[in-house]
Amino acid sequence: MRVLIAGSSGLLGSALVATLRDSGHDVRRLVRRPARAADEHSWDPPAGRIDDRAFEDVTTVVNLCGSPMGLRWSAARKQMIRDSRIEPTEVLAEAVAEYRIPTLVNASGIGYYGDTGDTVVTETAPRGQGFLAELCEAWEAAAAPATEAGSRVVNLRTGLVLSKEGLLGPLKPLFWLGLGGKLGDGKQYMPWISLRDHVSAMRFLIEHETLSGPVNVCNPEPATNAEFTRAMGHVLRRPAPWWAPGFALRAALGEVADEMALISQRAVPAVLEKAGFTFVHTDLEGALAVAL
Repeated sequence: MRVLIAGSSGLLGSALVATLRDSGHDVRRLVRRPARAADEHSWDPPAGRIDDRAFEDVTTVVNLCGSPMGLRWSAARKQMIRDSRIEPTEVLAEAVAEYRIPTLVNASGIGYYGDTGDTVVTETAPRGQGFLAELCEAWEAAAAPATEAGSRVVNLRTGLVLSKEGLLGPLKPLFWLGLGGKLGDGKQYMPWISLRDHVSAMRFLIEHETLSGPVNVCNPEPATNAEFTRAMGHVLRRPAPWWAPGFALRAALGEVADEMALISQRAVPAVLEKAGFTFVHTDLEGALAVAL
C-alpha cells in the first residue's frame, strides 16, 4: 500500500511510519514547511493547501494531527485544541473525496464517551458530556466528506498511550522522588494502551479493509487510577503513598481536572477484539516496565 500520513513527526506518527515501512508499505509524509526529502509533501491546513502530488497512487490517508492538550484551558487554548484537529481533518477529508482515496484513518479520542463511571462502554455507546466529548464528535464529523464520497473512514478513539515520550515522561521523575500517588479517590478507570499495541492496531486497521467507523484503541482491561499508581510504584520500586484530593486538582487545573484527571472511562476495544486483533501487552505492570 501507499500511505500518506499527516502528523508523522509526533509520537504515534513517527512510530507508525517505521512499522509501515518495516511491513513493506510505501509511506509519504505531509509537512508544514517546504518539502526537503523525497517522501515529503508540503501542506498548509488553515489555507486549505496541499501539494497535489501527495495523493498520487495513495491507498490510505492517516491523520494524526492535534496540538497537546495542556494542563489548563483558557478559551483561546480550547480554540487552538479544536482548530488543530478539526481544520486538518476537514482539509484531508475533502482531498480524500476529491482524489477518490479508498481509506481515511482519522485520529479521535476516548474522550468521546465523557465520564462513564463503572459502566463498560464499547463503540456503540453515545457521546458523553463535556468539552472533550463535544470535540471528539466534531472531530469525527469533520471526516464526513470522505464518508459521503464512498471512502472507508476509521475513527481512532485513542486511550492513554504508555510511553516515556508521552504520558509517562512527567510522571517518572515524580515517582522516582517518592511523590507518586492516586488522583482523587483513585476509582476512576483509565483506558490505557502500550505504544507498540497502538501502532500495531493502526497498521491492522489500515490493512483490514472491511473495518470502518469508530474504533476504541485501548487495552481490553482498563485500570483504575489506584491500580495504575500501584503499578508505577512497583515498576520503579518506589513508594507511592500520596493522594491528590479532587478539590486540590480542580483548584490547580480547573476544567482539565474533571475532563482528564478525575474522569472515569471504562472503555473496551470491542471492534478490534471481534476482528481478531491480538494485544501484545495485556498486563499493565508489564507494559509500564517496557515503556519505562
